Amino acid sequence: MNKDAQPHARRALLVVNKKSRQGQGPTEDAIDVLELGGIRLRREECLAPDELATLIRRLHDEVDMVVLGGGDGTLNAAAPALIETGLPLGILPLGTANDLARTLHIPPDLRAAAKIIVDGHVRRIDLGDVNGQPFFNVASMGLSVGMAHELTHDVKQRWGKLGYAVATGRALARMRPFSAELRYDGETHKVRTLQISVGNGKYYGGGMAVKEGAVIDDGRLDLYSLEFGRLWKLALVYPAFRSGRHGMWKEVRAVSCKEVEIRTRRPRSVNTDGEITTRTPARFKVARKAVAVLAPLTAPEQSPPSL
Repeated sequence: MNKDAQPHARRALLVVNKKSRQGQGPTEDAIDVLELGGIRLRREECLAPDELATLIRRLHDEVDMVVLGGGDGTLNAAAPALIETGLPLGILPLGTANDLARTLHIPPDLRAAAKIIVDGHVRRIDLGDVNGQPFFNVASMGLSVGMAHELTHDVKQRWGKLGYAVATGRALARMRPFSAELRYDGETHKVRTLQISVGNGKYYGGGMAVKEGAVIDDGRLDLYSLEFGRLWKLALVYPAFRSGRHGMWKEVRAVSCKEVEIRTRRPRSVNTDGEITTRTPARFKVARKAVAVLAPLTAPEQSPPSL
């Protein structure tokens, strides 16, 4: 082989969600970093969420990776195609919350995020699955579904991360506890709850932690159920949600498991990564190492393969 020959340029499908909160921002700086780093970009307009996966499938033989600029909803829409094609995912965090990026230690600065993609360190992560619908961060029902209805595009654009607090306040005004049956580890538990969440990653909802010390590639799901008799107690437990230590409260059921089934008397909507996608009965499981992401090295002893 000619020693002066240049290595094959890496090819990336680049899709930027212009409707994300920062989608109209300075993405050209990040694009410069990618191109100067030797990545040849095929730029496509952001399509409707249900068309994004189709685009990735159609072009998977023509690219070596997928780079998505957007928030958690955009990443979630791409998940089925990323699983099928095996293409690594590069993330330019342009959303309101960017919880997957936070879990993976990808910084909000777009040039720094682009540099991580150029470095090419691959990390395989788990995906959660509920009724065949994959999710990166968390799936939930109850209060979070009300929040999803309240957290409109206009609220995100106007309030940014504070929009989560606005949406929570509005949802709480309408919230009522509901009954559910939880089945995990061979046991059945009947609960009266405000919310049930099942986490795959660590962060959700703009920086809330599913569980202190949770990681996205441990083959486990972290479940919690808010079994408060009085709504005002939520205000007291809120700081614990920021650190993931809410399981210390006796009114919060917190367990780690590989699979869980949730049944309700009437079908209830399930929110996956901020979008309403399915209903109860809900069967949750882990898809181990299902997606490859371009992420920083999180510990010196880790030596992920490079592209």
